[in-house]
Amino acid sequence: MKKISSFFISILTVTCVSAQNPYLPLWEHIPDGEAYVFEDPDKPGKQRVYIYGSHDNLRTEYCGRDQVVWSAPVEDLRNWRYDGIIFKSQYAQDSTLLNGHGKADVLYAPDVVEMTENGRKVYYLCPNNQEEGRRTMVARSYRPDGPFEVCNWNKDGRTTFGVWGFDPAIFKDDDGRIYGYWGFEKSYAAELDPTTMCTVKPGKQIVEDMISNCKQPGKFRFFEASSMRKIQGKYVFIYSRITEDGEFGLPSTNYTLAYAYSDNPLGPFTYGGTIIDGRGRDVDENGNVIVTGYRNGNTHGTLTEINGRWYVFYHRQSGTNEFARQPMVAPVDVKVENGKVLISQAEFTSEGFMTEGLNPLERQPAGIACYLTHPTPMTQEYPGYVFNGSYVAATYIGDNDMDGSYSLNTHHAPLVNNTDGSVAGYKYFNFDKFSNQNYVLSLNMKPKGISGTITVMIDSPWESKGGKVIGTLQLSDSDITERDYDIPVKLSRDIKGKHALYFRFSSEKAAQSLCDIYSFVFK
Repeated sequence: MKKISSFFISILTVTCVSAQNPYLPLWEHIPDGEAYVFEDPDKPGKQRVYIYGSHDNLRTEYCGRDQVVWSAPVEDLRNWRYDGIIFKSQYAQDSTLLNGHGKADVLYAPDVVEMTENGRKVYYLCPNNQEEGRRTMVARSYRPDGPFEVCNWNKDGRTTFGVWGFDPAIFKDDDGRIYGYWGFEKSYAAELDPTTMCTVKPGKQIVEDMISNCKQPGKFRFFEASSMRKIQGKYVFIYSRITEDGEFGLPSTNYTLAYAYSDNPLGPFTYGGTIIDGRGRDVDENGNVIVTGYRNGNTHGTLTEINGRWYVFYHRQSGTNEFARQPMVAPVDVKVENGKVLISQAEFTSEGFMTEGLNPLERQPAGIACYLTHPTPMTQEYPGYVFNGSYVAATYIGDNDMDGSYSLNTHHAPLVNNTDGSVAGYKYFNFDKFSNQNYVLSLNMKPKGISGTITVMIDSPWESKGGKVIGTLQLSDSDITERDYDIPVKLSRDIKGKHALYFRFSSEKAAQSLCDIYSFVFK
């Protein structure tokens, strides 16, 4: 077994049952996720999904000084396991400290590729180290879960050589040739020398503006977040795209993942479309386009096929700044027809891998809310977000003695600031799990001593759009005790299949939160 810190051994012994969005524990912040299916080195013949991303644990800036891996068996995507720290850039080749302050370099969005050397699997990690002199860093390991060691030191043993730039993506083609992709506001690509994994193959050239960037004419509008996959002979390039102002009826944002495709790994490419929009676009009861997630942010992700089904991996924003991003996943339909790659646009939901719908009879953390609207739209004062309504608070291991488990007895990522006019929603629950019409919806929460009403609805937060009220809870100004509050629920006989669930908050005291909600369950 790999050596890992004793702090995390306790996590490994926990039953890690989680498949909803976010699909990792709500105290964990792994944005920029690249997902790969690799063989489990401890169970030959068995496969696991491995998630490689940056690590938002600095709290006041992007990413962190380590990179960690989570994984799950392909046959059980509810059972996620923390595999430990796989890489830190803290020491030079001679084991002396790289930085005078002793801290490791900050690492951004990484990528990994599996190779075979002398009949043995070996893995190369591009950790996206942006420290001056080490931006081209590559590390290798004989295990997909590391640890990885730098393999491209210069003679000084403190800097690295190569061509890698920001947000590296590394891709191995079916013929064994290696390609690299990178860039910020300008896309670069090249065929790489497999003997170094970081330099251009002799006789080849770097391709600049592989697709047009966000400051050039054209539909591509590349911003960052390069990722490459091959699907039915087509090369599919996934990236963060800046939308045009007014596109989709909303202001410009880079909070969308888009794709382009080609018959050649270096292009030319054809624009495909949007895969996921982190803003959670929807329409209100008057038909106006609205944002039901965060209005802006960044995103980074990829496409991965697991058990014959394609998923888009991406991240959402949480908390009150851009430094608490959480991993998300959604199913997509992928087809290649008449030379075109067709990828459906994924919906921003709470389901994650629970594509049949969440089980209403299992207690769910309130922090998996995927639909948040407010009395007036949230605003952004970079890097902060300003809310006048509901949002999911960011929490971390160690905050207020919080533990690192999946236990709902610990209040990770509560739904807070639930003011008059706010709506919080969850898409979707599987109502086939109900066996009768009469239930109680139990909300574990702490009221704030503000009189008001929580109205529980399904299908829509507006009755004019088909929403149905299934229960209400009255709160008084004397309610301040943290406990379970039960709401009698009456379901009609014809409610079957998947339905969205919404909490509407109303009060005569504007801008004052009625409660913090931690979890809920039907019983």
